[in-house]
Amino acid sequence: MKNYTTDKIRNVVLLGSSRSGKTTLAEAMLFEGKVIDRRGTVEAKTTVSDNTEVEQLFQRSIYSTPLFAEFMDHKLNVIDTAGADDFVEGVILGLNVCDSGIMTVNAGQGVEVGTEIHARYVEQYKKPMLIAVNQLETEKANWDNTLDSLHQAFGSKAVPVQFPVSVGLEFNSFVDVLKMKMYKFSGEDGACQILDIPADLAGKAEDMKAALMEMAAESDEALMEKYFDQGELSEEEVRNGLKVGFVNGDFYPVFCCSAKKDMGVKRIMEFVTEVAPAPKESVNDKTSLFVYKTALEQHLGDVTYFKVVSGKITEGQDFVNMNNGGKERITTLYAVAGKKKEKVTELVAGDLGCTVKLKAVKTNQTLNQPGNEKVVPPIEFPPSKYRTAIKASDEKDDEKLGEALNRAGAEDPTLRIEYSKELRQTIINGMGEQHINILKWHLNNDYKIEIDLFAPKIPYRETITKVATAEYTHKKQSGGAGQYGRVVLLIEPIVEGVEPTGRFKIDGKDTQLTIKGKEEAALDWGGKFEFFNCVVGGAIDAGFMPAIKKGIMQKMEEGPLTGSYARDIRVYIYDGKMHPVDSKEIAFIIAARNAFKDAFKQAGPKLLEPIYLVEVMVPGDCMGDVMSDIQNRRGIIEGMGSEKGFQILKARVPLAELYKYSTTLSSITSGRATFTMEFLDYQQVPMDVQEKLLKAYEEEEKDE
Repeated sequence: MKNYTTDKIRNVVLLGSSRSGKTTLAEAMLFEGKVIDRRGTVEAKTTVSDNTEVEQLFQRSIYSTPLFAEFMDHKLNVIDTAGADDFVEGVILGLNVCDSGIMTVNAGQGVEVGTEIHARYVEQYKKPMLIAVNQLETEKANWDNTLDSLHQAFGSKAVPVQFPVSVGLEFNSFVDVLKMKMYKFSGEDGACQILDIPADLAGKAEDMKAALMEMAAESDEALMEKYFDQGELSEEEVRNGLKVGFVNGDFYPVFCCSAKKDMGVKRIMEFVTEVAPAPKESVNDKTSLFVYKTALEQHLGDVTYFKVVSGKITEGQDFVNMNNGGKERITTLYAVAGKKKEKVTELVAGDLGCTVKLKAVKTNQTLNQPGNEKVVPPIEFPPSKYRTAIKASDEKDDEKLGEALNRAGAEDPTLRIEYSKELRQTIINGMGEQHINILKWHLNNDYKIEIDLFAPKIPYRETITKVATAEYTHKKQSGGAGQYGRVVLLIEPIVEGVEPTGRFKIDGKDTQLTIKGKEEAALDWGGKFEFFNCVVGGAIDAGFMPAIKKGIMQKMEEGPLTGSYARDIRVYIYDGKMHPVDSKEIAFIIAARNAFKDAFKQAGPKLLEPIYLVEVMVPGDCMGDVMSDIQNRRGIIEGMGSEKGFQILKARVPLAELYKYSTTLSSITSGRATFTMEFLDYQQVPMDVQEKLLKAYEEEEKDE
């Protein structure tokens, strides 16, 4: 491979819904770019993308695949991505390291939810995008309906620059309004004749050309003046004007293609080469690399994929990892086309490549030439929306499972692994059940670990609704020194805006507690805790107060109702008793724990549950079913709206009711809906639900 300068590089991410043909388009691009001499197919499991065993098994893209093609004296770096929302990681990293996108749309389906999701990310990252209407050769293809759905989704931004002469099984030609020529194909190898536009299509082509000229003129004042004066712009002027509008995201040019038969693919690549932006990175600074992906690949080991952020990288260069201070040497450089790695001598700013066998490099890290202090901001991935607990079927595999999960989390930033001390479970947070099932496949097949997946416990919170008092005496005598401590306390709920007064009715008498000391803290798990020393007359030495507080905090960490964290409680220690010899810290810790537990159960205890804001994007014909399902999950509908042809439903839903929601939603809507979920707050559990939870906890305690 020759060396390319930054201005001759184009970085493009392939986007689109599942089954829209991204991988097939990538295959055709590699064929046109002479990287392969024969196009593979997804069905035959011979594509350069989708090259892992699990992708071939399920015949779908799961991972992002970096590719390249050499075309028209340019290097096109392409990142093929998965269409399913469960595997959105590739889309996010692709939009971060690429400068433009190609959105594939199935001509038989039009705009789908996956199209809309990816388009949202395109807008979020402010990237130029062209639309490739694919699969025009299929029986169900419908150009007009697809165009209508594009206009419904993207408004006037969707601008056709081509139109097919016919669609369906007879599709073999289209008119290109930018070139004002007809492209006619024969065979299935991209062989093409460029012809004059037939007379019966000339009027339509002229009308579309005039609209394109006007759009091009609007992007540049000089072009606008010429257009008004002469009523005409040259092909180059139109291209230059459109380039400005395209780069600014003012419009999305719409192309025709059949990736399967390599019709129109070369023309799309020409447009990318001529119009899509080159990387903005500078070659004049010291070298800096940004790691956007890591993977463990057979025969190669650890592979590190990077973008050259500045300068130029050559073999043998030394780098400093700006995230951990480690030193790394790049011994080998590759241009990447799936499993095919082609050795290169250098890569310049803006280019994508990979290397192997670095010591301690992870995704989202910056590697710099010594003296360069630049740190690239990490890619931010969307929050998880599926959680499950996991454990090894055989306890002997616990350590092995931990290592495998850490590896998986390092390779996939949307897979978040945590051990919850509160729940005493290992929790996997992912993007959906498909996402987790792929992890399970790898654990079973690559690591030979059998696992169990099950509903995780819910991080409830416990609190109280009224005042209560309790006392507890811990007394232990066993030959030598004994243990003795007596604690008398009062608890009340912390209510926002209500300050403590110390006035209470205790044993039927109005009592004013004398506050001698106060400690308050925001709890790590949310809510507050306030601790008051109201002991008078030396009943308990002040030196034992830390032990009493410690005992109470211990019990708050394993709440009296269900073992969940307790919160928003004031505790007043107002009496007790010591022994001159046997009083020790441990005695007051135990007495405080038990007194707090007894008071808590008398103080109108209530259970709080985490509530999430769920936002569902759903086709209108599925709205009723989705609403019913949300309401069956104790959800409260907060708002409804519409956006680009889809209905938007917002609801407050308890986390306890969201286990496997992504699977149910997909089933209800045939995979046409998607959702996000975000933690809101804690709310009281309904009494009937609380009673069931308390009984279940009691049974669990008995079993233990």
